Amino acid sequence: MDNPKTIIIVGGGFAGLQLIRKLKSTNYNIILIDRFNHHQFQPLLYQVASSQLEPSSISFPFRKIFQKYKNIHFRLAEVTSINQENNSLETNTGTFTYDYLVIASGCKTNFFGNNEIMNNAFVMKTTQNAIDIRNNILLSFEKLFSISEEEKEYYLNIVIVGAGPTGVELSGALAEMKRYILPKDYTDFDFTKLNIILIEGSKNTLNNMSETAKKASRKYLDKLGVTIKTELYVKNYDGKIATLSNNESIKSKNVIWAAGVTGNLIDGISSDFITKTNRYKVDRFNKIINTQNIFAIGDIAYMETPKYPNGHPQVANTAINQGKILARNFRKILLNKQLEKYEYNDLGSMATIGKHKAVVDFPFLQFKGNFAWYLWMFLHLMLILSVRNKLFIFLNWAWSYFTADSSLRLILGNKNSKN
Repeated sequence: MDNPKTIIIVGGGFAGLQLIRKLKSTNYNIILIDRFNHHQFQPLLYQVASSQLEPSSISFPFRKIFQKYKNIHFRLAEVTSINQENNSLETNTGTFTYDYLVIASGCKTNFFGNNEIMNNAFVMKTTQNAIDIRNNILLSFEKLFSISEEEKEYYLNIVIVGAGPTGVELSGALAEMKRYILPKDYTDFDFTKLNIILIEGSKNTLNNMSETAKKASRKYLDKLGVTIKTELYVKNYDGKIATLSNNESIKSKNVIWAAGVTGNLIDGISSDFITKTNRYKVDRFNKIINTQNIFAIGDIAYMETPKYPNGHPQVANTAINQGKILARNFRKILLNKQLEKYEYNDLGSMATIGKHKAVVDFPFLQFKGNFAWYLWMFLHLMLILSVRNKLFIFLNWAWSYFTADSSLRLILGNKNSKN
């Protein structure tokens, strides 16, 4: 084929990266467009935020990943709109044309229309977000030595909103930091006054997991000293005071929002084919409804199937497997073969709450404790892209395991501090 077809992929998360890697060395010209120059391993962002891992351990430059493949190209840009008639994309760096377009832009934090919370709370969707949280929390501890007793309360309450896996894992990590690490660093301050507060709108922590996971996660968090407030939501946050739905007020300069997501949409697709949660409606081949050559995969895609009439869960397994099957279908297009339909195969879910504290839900089995914790570590380590990074993460985990300490508490600039 003298003139290979061009596939443009918007977003290098789990879905987009899997698709690209499965299309390497094919007779397609592939262009990845992303506003970051690296893939971010989001399941471990909370460990960067809690000073357990360095950002470079979970961030992988795209040009390094693709340097051996001549048919894969990367462009650092932000996509602003799609022109379906011209098969083109508008970006902040220019116009790109495609034969096939794949949107794998993922999701962003959902503030449910509350702009004041959006402007004042921290989020944890990118590596930079995690660095900002780490900076702000560490700066808070440093400020404790130079402010009045009245002001200290704002810095001694760390509030996490949302008790899904992200909120639970971050709460557990910060609680262990409070118990085992901070007293060593700040021998002249009483960190029993530090409060980790987890707020959840439903009745349970890990509300979408099994009863075993719900009960165990709450028990583990209670044991670590996390204050859990369920069946409440944050009505407002002005940067200093979080107001809850029961009109309770919590003074805090560290509010981290992990309470929901909404899709990263691109202008140019009819709203008739977008859900209320900002996901593109796709068919069983991940093609956006009523388009000819535009696909969506991962968190941004909404697919109804007999097994999942309300769409698939927005988890890494869904994204990875949609990327794999779409890659196979692109290969079949070249050979004029029948395309393969996607269906989600639930492999289970898991979360860790601290050392020797984790929960695992398999379709056929639920368990908790030591073995769940080791399994969580092993499976996450296997998903890391490079052998080098696997080794660095393993060494950091091993050091922390045997010493109950780390040496990663660097304040790397504070331009995004809310203190």
